[in-house]
Amino acid sequence: MPAPLTRRAFVAGAAIGSVSIFVKPLRAPAFAEGFGAPRRSSNEQGERRRADYTFTQFHNQTATSSLHRRLVEMWAAVRTETRGRVETQVFAQNNRLAGSDPAALNMLVAGEIQFFTLMGGILGTVVPAAEIQQVPFAFRSAAHAHKAMDGALGGFLREEMAAKGIFGFPAGAFDNGMRHIAGTKRPIERPDDLIGIRMRVPAGQMVADTFRALGAEPITINSDGIYDALKTGRVDAQENPLALVDLFKIYEVVKYVSMTNHMWSGFNLLAHMPTWKRLPGDVTAVIERNVTKYVRLQRLDQERMNARLRTGLAGRGLMFNDVAPGPFRDKLSGVYGTWKERLGTRGWSLLEAATRT
Repeated sequence: MPAPLTRRAFVAGAAIGSVSIFVKPLRAPAFAEGFGAPRRSSNEQGERRRADYTFTQFHNQTATSSLHRRLVEMWAAVRTETRGRVETQVFAQNNRLAGSDPAALNMLVAGEIQFFTLMGGILGTVVPAAEIQQVPFAFRSAAHAHKAMDGALGGFLREEMAAKGIFGFPAGAFDNGMRHIAGTKRPIERPDDLIGIRMRVPAGQMVADTFRALGAEPITINSDGIYDALKTGRVDAQENPLALVDLFKIYEVVKYVSMTNHMWSGFNLLAHMPTWKRLPGDVTAVIERNVTKYVRLQRLDQERMNARLRTGLAGRGLMFNDVAPGPFRDKLSGVYGTWKERLGTRGWSLLEAATRT
């Protein structure tokens, strides 16, 4: 017999604007009586199988992003391969949730959504070891970071996630890309150019520590607020891959793009651990196989997009400059020392091993 629907589950369902119901056990109809959903006739049920498992997937990118497209394709493939047993609704930009990524992370931990993609820095607010993905100048390229996330370092992070009730997928890091500085005041050519710059940063301590050490004033703003913060002058600059500058139309409110390559970020695909553990093995196998497939496809999409956007954004009037990383890295010795201690011997050793390859 299904467990009673709690007020919390009702509120969560309403908040995400979905008719999916998060009750336990998971073998529940896609609609519950009392929610105003129409009853299906026997003919309608015969035409399309009612899903045994209905899930919600959040991510923070736009509906035109490669991440959204590949997630939609991935879950469609899962539905097909499970013969309709799994139905997942994908919401771009976290379904406009107030509080954006941090709020969505809390929902994932509580089981109010079942799947979510998130960068390591923000994930680090719950899983501290995940901050290791944001160590500045650790990775030479996105491909270098992917190799590390698919290897021993990624395995370590998944263990840390599991301890916090989050399931991380092997080879489950979608790509965002190498991060660069785009701003309104001046190009960033050397570390001193950052002194006094009000820099938008995401939630998470590593990014804030990095820019503070370089002389900037870090200001935490969620991704959905970057455009307005730059337009109103609340911040002078932001740091993100070129894809975000394009997708979120940041090019309308900045003048300069400095190719600092100071940090990689990805979108870790995460699942609510109790939900994941209740799924039968044949279903988890289908999901994991498709995660691997569509992560690889999205990484290629993002690599191509980031590669072509320098020309495209320059055509919109943005001024680009290349940056030598050495002087910036030299300013960060204190950050490296602090975070080596915080992340612990095992995590730091795995990072060092991954970055030597």
